[in-house]
Amino acid sequence: MHYQLLFCDEAGESHWREVEVPLSEQVFAPPAQDILVSAPDAAQAMIWLRLEAGWNEPIHPTPKRQLLICLSGRIRVTASDGEARDFGPGDCWRMEDTSGKGHHTCVTGTGAFDCAIVQFD
Repeated sequence: MHYQLLFCDEAGESHWREVEVPLSEQVFAPPAQDILVSAPDAAQAMIWLRLEAGWNEPIHPTPKRQLLICLSGRIRVTASDGEARDFGPGDCWRMEDTSGKGHHTCVTGTGAFDCAIVQFD
């Protein structure tokens, strides 16, 4: 299991990195059998978000550290260093570029892009 991390370096440039999520076998929901689970990551809020077809925003940093989980539709996100990643249903993007130049997002599909966002701050 993995997610795409967008982060900002000391010079204010944003970059991508794929992060593997470590899982360990644990009792999670007794009396069910053990399952593979990650360590918990404390969250503050969860929101639903829709970007309509044609959405194309200017470059900006993320307002909070957050994790986007794509439910439907497609987007392309370009880091300030020029590297782009495409996201569709089931893909996860963790935003930690809260400073610096930020990133650009546009809807690439013909329909709306729907997602759930978990905010950490």
